[in-house]
Amino acid sequence: MARRGKKKGRPISGWVVFDKPKGMGSTEAVSKIKWLFNAEKAGHAGTLDPLASGMLPIALGEATKTVPYVMDGAKVYRFTVAWGEERSTDDLEGGVTQSSSRRPAKDDILALLPRYTGIIQQIPPQFSAIKIGGERAYDLAREGESVEIPAREVEIGRLDLVETPDDTHAIFEVECGKGTYVRSLARDMGRDLGCYGHIADLRRVEVAPFTPEDLVTLEELEAAWPPLPPKQTTEEGENVVMPVRDFGALDALVIDTGAALDCMPQVALSDEQAHRIRMGNPVILRGRDAPVEADEACVTTRGRLLAIGYVEQGQFKPKRVFTGG
Repeated sequence: MARRGKKKGRPISGWVVFDKPKGMGSTEAVSKIKWLFNAEKAGHAGTLDPLASGMLPIALGEATKTVPYVMDGAKVYRFTVAWGEERSTDDLEGGVTQSSSRRPAKDDILALLPRYTGIIQQIPPQFSAIKIGGERAYDLAREGESVEIPAREVEIGRLDLVETPDDTHAIFEVECGKGTYVRSLARDMGRDLGCYGHIADLRRVEVAPFTPEDLVTLEELEAAWPPLPPKQTTEEGENVVMPVRDFGALDALVIDTGAALDCMPQVALSDEQAHRIRMGNPVILRGRDAPVEADEACVTTRGRLLAIGYVEQGQFKPKRVFTGG
């Protein structure tokens, strides 16, 4: 039987709420953060286009188990629409496919917004990660194929007109659910206003439960990255101690894994109860505020996330246990 290789990197767990700069892809961002922290494992919660900037929550270690909960959280985007042109990618990267000399009046824009709030039907962009017949839509689009992408249901909590700096641009802010394409919003609004439109600037400012105060930039991360200290040697020049990096300043920028689960009931357990959970056994929840029934809940021990599970007749039953708890 083949021997399992030793894991590379540190067993660090938590969230880095990365302020992704324009021009960097989401996969590239994850690789950069993983390298900076020398982490065993990393992953992101929701792709952000290379031309977009802003919040890209990156999970390290055990926090990767909580990625689906952040993926389901509401997102807030600030974006600028350029009127007068529709583009193949629905942003600045693509070629112009439609154009118009018409420009929308502010009142016309405001009158349109209610049609884009609530639960709506939206067709994703041709250049998107949607799978058509087992292939990504953007791969087919790059090969010159025009594919029929079916509309799907998305939820828009709010869509506000923030500013109209000139007659060619409008700045919006949208709060939306999972699977919403802001590029599609720009395209569809442009069509409805009879002037066409595409995204000229896009920034994700929030991904629930994280807030803008949680953001950390690449510059801040690189400034906290520890250089390798010099080797300690004897008078004869022989190495005595191999140098070890001090990741303390960098690790201070990591948010606790449990922060991703603020949306669900959380109950603190005793050491004895925690031991039972680690063994995969259910425990009876005690305390005035302990839930009696819950489809999803999590438990903590000594202030750290221990497990995600459900509550049935006052018993917490674990589904996923965190080794760092």
